[in-house]
Amino acid sequence: MRKMILQLTTTLALVTMASAAQAADCKITVGLVMELTGPAGEYGQAGAKSVEMAFRDINEAGGVRGCDLVTDTRDSQSQGNIAVDAATQLVQVKKVPVIIGGIISSVSIPILTSVTAPAKIVQVSPASSSPTLTALGRDGKTNGIFFRTITSDALQGVAAAKYAIDKGFKKLSIIHVNNDFGVNMVAEFSRAYKALGGTIVSDTPYNEKQSSYASEVTAAMAGEPDGLYLVSTPVDGATVARTWISQGGVQKFLLNDGMNSPDFIESVGADYLKDAYGTSSGTSPTASTEYFTKNYKAFSGIEPSNPAADRSYDAGAIVGLAIAIAGSEDPARIKDAMYKAVDPAGTPIFAGKEEFAKALGLIKEGKPIRYEGVIGPVAFDKFGDITGPFRLWKIIDGKVTTDGEMTTDDVNALQAKLQ
Repeated sequence: MRKMILQLTTTLALVTMASAAQAADCKITVGLVMELTGPAGEYGQAGAKSVEMAFRDINEAGGVRGCDLVTDTRDSQSQGNIAVDAATQLVQVKKVPVIIGGIISSVSIPILTSVTAPAKIVQVSPASSSPTLTALGRDGKTNGIFFRTITSDALQGVAAAKYAIDKGFKKLSIIHVNNDFGVNMVAEFSRAYKALGGTIVSDTPYNEKQSSYASEVTAAMAGEPDGLYLVSTPVDGATVARTWISQGGVQKFLLNDGMNSPDFIESVGADYLKDAYGTSSGTSPTASTEYFTKNYKAFSGIEPSNPAADRSYDAGAIVGLAIAIAGSEDPARIKDAMYKAVDPAGTPIFAGKEEFAKALGLIKEGKPIRYEGVIGPVAFDKFGDITGPFRLWKIIDGKVTTDGEMTTDDVNALQAKLQ
């Protein structure tokens, strides 16, 4: 009998050890499709690192159901067709329950329409701001699975127009990337800018990754503008700006959110950007903002001011918490849990290991949580959109410096006035 008890005890101990080892080895894979190379490579690299940091913090807090969150990251090369192939592999072969990405709208939209919406797999973009994404939801073409942690360009265009007028841009030439993002941003800006009394002397689209933009710049310089509104990405934008300067264009610039970039400033030269202004989706600072700002560069080697960095951390954090709330990798349950991760009635939760441990404990007890992120408290509407403030910035001594803010209420009031 004693021998049998010893054998049983030994067997139970081995089973317990095996179960613990299995739990430690358990992984939940989330797909990332990011622009690691190409014109938006700077953003995608920051975005991928931010999601990895959020997952690390959740894993160190205990993980999701004892499992580690891990990423399977694919490079879209800033091209929609490559992004679709990568997303298809992740969904059909890897069976991921969520895809985070892309960064730019011309990548996120084809992933959504060709892969995630038909498969009903949750997709979260940290930085795709095209109004087309809202329209797709409104038209019933997204199956309700798309979310983003950035405000729509329909709002940013209004904020940029007001800022332009306030900074003395009365006659503008526009050069913009010829894709969904650029076309929509300029359309919203132009409507508001003209209503506020501004004049657009030329509107010139360009195709990405050209070796020269001399012809586009020549066309944009007609009409003697008092500034250039450049809607671009850092690599192409720097080439356009240098060409504009070398051809004698006035050195006064209005820039979109993606041009908030140390690489762009260094490539063009700070001396030529002393009269350069821009707008970005803003933040409503929380304890998460402070945590991220202090810790991100040590983790990633990238400045926390990178436009995609803060909101990508929030995308990763919300996805991780949603998977925990869902209690499974069922995409339908995760979709519902995305709203529960930012429940206005929940206990406030911030970024970092200790806060996520608190969140996981509350989730286990069936209690609601409200993740208040690096960009501030957010709530998704039925189309997966958020609202928020806009940061107004200018370049001073080669650094992007905050010049003011337009609150959500400010933008909405102006939008209503212009309609």
